[in-house]
Amino acid sequence: MAKAIAMAPDSWIPGGEPDPLIRERHGHVGQPVSRIDGPLKVTGRAPFAAEFPIEGMVYAALAYGTIAKGRISTLDTTDAEQAPGVVLVMTYRNAPKLQPPPLFLTAEKAAGGDGLPVMQDDRIYWNGQPIALVLAETQEQADHAKSLIRVTYVTDQAMIKFSKAREQGTRTAEFMGQPLHNEVGDAEKALQDAAFSVDATYTTPRHNHNPIELHGLTVTWQGDTLRMHDAQQLVAHTAWSMAQVFSIDEKQVVVTSPFVGGGFGSKSMWQHHIIAAAGAKLARRPVRIVLSREGVFRLVGGRSPTEQRVALGADADGRLTALIHEGVTIKTPHNAMPEPFILPTRSAYAAKNVLLDVQKVELDMLGNTFMRAPGEAVGTFALECAIDELAERIGVDPIELRIRNEPDKDPISGLPFSSRNIVEAYRAGAEKFGWSLRNPTPHSVTDGEWLIGMGCATGTYPYYRMPGGAARITLSRDGKATVDIAFHEMGMGSATVQTQVAADRLGLPMEDISFNYGDSTLPGVVMAGGSQQTAAIGASVIAAHNKLIKELLRLAGNDSPLAGLKAEEVGSQNGGLCKLDDPERHETYQSLLSRARRDKVVVEAQPPQPVETMHWSMHSHSAMFCEVRVNKVTGEPRVSRFLGSFDCGRILNPKTATSQFRGGIIMGLGLALMEDTQFDERKGRIMNPSLAEYHVPVHMDVPEIDVIWTDIPDPHAPMGAHGIGEIGITGTGAAIANAIYNATGKRVRDLPITLDKLL
Repeated sequence: MAKAIAMAPDSWIPGGEPDPLIRERHGHVGQPVSRIDGPLKVTGRAPFAAEFPIEGMVYAALAYGTIAKGRISTLDTTDAEQAPGVVLVMTYRNAPKLQPPPLFLTAEKAAGGDGLPVMQDDRIYWNGQPIALVLAETQEQADHAKSLIRVTYVTDQAMIKFSKAREQGTRTAEFMGQPLHNEVGDAEKALQDAAFSVDATYTTPRHNHNPIELHGLTVTWQGDTLRMHDAQQLVAHTAWSMAQVFSIDEKQVVVTSPFVGGGFGSKSMWQHHIIAAAGAKLARRPVRIVLSREGVFRLVGGRSPTEQRVALGADADGRLTALIHEGVTIKTPHNAMPEPFILPTRSAYAAKNVLLDVQKVELDMLGNTFMRAPGEAVGTFALECAIDELAERIGVDPIELRIRNEPDKDPISGLPFSSRNIVEAYRAGAEKFGWSLRNPTPHSVTDGEWLIGMGCATGTYPYYRMPGGAARITLSRDGKATVDIAFHEMGMGSATVQTQVAADRLGLPMEDISFNYGDSTLPGVVMAGGSQQTAAIGASVIAAHNKLIKELLRLAGNDSPLAGLKAEEVGSQNGGLCKLDDPERHETYQSLLSRARRDKVVVEAQPPQPVETMHWSMHSHSAMFCEVRVNKVTGEPRVSRFLGSFDCGRILNPKTATSQFRGGIIMGLGLALMEDTQFDERKGRIMNPSLAEYHVPVHMDVPEIDVIWTDIPDPHAPMGAHGIGEIGITGTGAAIANAIYNATGKRVRDLPITLDKLL
């Protein structure tokens, strides 16, 4: 099928005809519109998951296991049950019969972070697994009662040491159903024959999710219907998956998530969802559960560690003859997420011989999950540091080496690029950042006791559009429209941008557009992840709009200026429909519905399958520029300036996009300089489960961040836009590492780059 789609005419493929909104340059799209949800949030009127008041609600606390593998031997809950305010203590002994959660990526709507049975037996699968739920009248009473539970274990031999697991053998990892392995030519031989080469190992540690809003849920049973107010990135997926766990119909589960305070891949379905719903069923009371910060570390997966080898060979002209990117990462037996660090290398550079491979080992630990730019964030660290090392070996400017190895088509698939303007992004970024002032000799620029250096790196992130999108448009006689689709607002401005897009699509002012979202009862199986939600929503609204035009033309009749026109000849302008090449043939929505004696028209439609990604190679790109200062006395590294130059197609809202880009870069600062989950390989326990010990950037760590972009639309993407949520973190770590090398002459290949590695 992939080969047939690749060879098909462009006109047969979604995106073969450019989105009409690409031509429209004077509407709402492209304007720096402020967030429409901003007033709700700054006045405290935006309801988050743990803020829904329900009469009779009780509060939850979880007790976590403390061994890596084994069984519960004794479990004494007597004191906890008798503690003041306690309503219920639930363990495997009294939990209702539940099915294992459908594991994410194993079915269209599967949402489970792991596929393990929840509180169905005495088995322990990782250190931190929930073993008891306490429900009480107040949170303080629940937390106190939890501390009174006494438990002993019988331990089994656990595999929790990375090096030991490697010794016992690795297997090729898979990501989204495909093996993480690509091979073109003989890369190892080409490396041996190369005029210039580098061959180095780079390591990245475990990373944990730490959204500011903790994972919260308010859940209640209303008869046989399970209603969940959740902090969620997959409302439709979670509704279906919870129905499978409780053996009920999908329509009996309603998941709402109107506002989410940061997700980054972490807010899918975890065991606390199931436990809280089961506890609510047993207690016959609504339940509110909010994981503590430690609880997030114990229960919610993050990014797994990697060991990566990057070997590059180049000819005398600096053109790559060999590109090898391989290594090992970790997953667990009960989840489907290895860290796919070779993904960015597949399309980054032209090379005659390529070897890409990810091997996995399985450990008895908390299951991994998606974390902002999975694969790309850490994969570009290794690849882009190696490119810098090769540039120094050859004696060429790092940007010139990258441009010299620009591919004219996808190096692995051979597909044409739908849009690729990274060279323009590099040139614009270099000029604005002042790259020409960089001294290429390391350890040569100082300011008092500070060493100063500059570095750059390329970032890339795939364009995705997940299947399952759908949208419903309700057009009323007063000319106003409501759009219903189960998408998510996690702080990135989705509701604002989609209102802009829908307004231009329908030819209406923004104030006449209402969006309903964040509710599993709405159309569409849309996920907020993979930087694909905008494309998924956009394609869904296109499909619904096309259907709306057909329905309105059917209602128009012979007395309309639109009589006799075909749907493809008609577009939306000025509050109605008109002939595209003759705008004078126009009739307002109000006129159309009034003559048809209709109060409203409702249409619902799904877009075609996202086969455009099998016809073109589609990516967001970035050129990252960093200036650092490293203290000669203490070794302290400080990022003093940062600029991201982006090629992400059309920018739909410059204001919200700038915030997204900056947020990704700030997360990249943490990846490069701070974040490191300390994992005890004796006990399988995370040792720094708090923001006091797991460090993320704070305001004083963040310099002025400049953001620019090409704003060149991709003719084959909805609205001409590519995803922007994850490209900001991609390449940031390498740009910082390369700048630190330029400042100090020390090449640090192991993240995070802390001061002890620079002394």
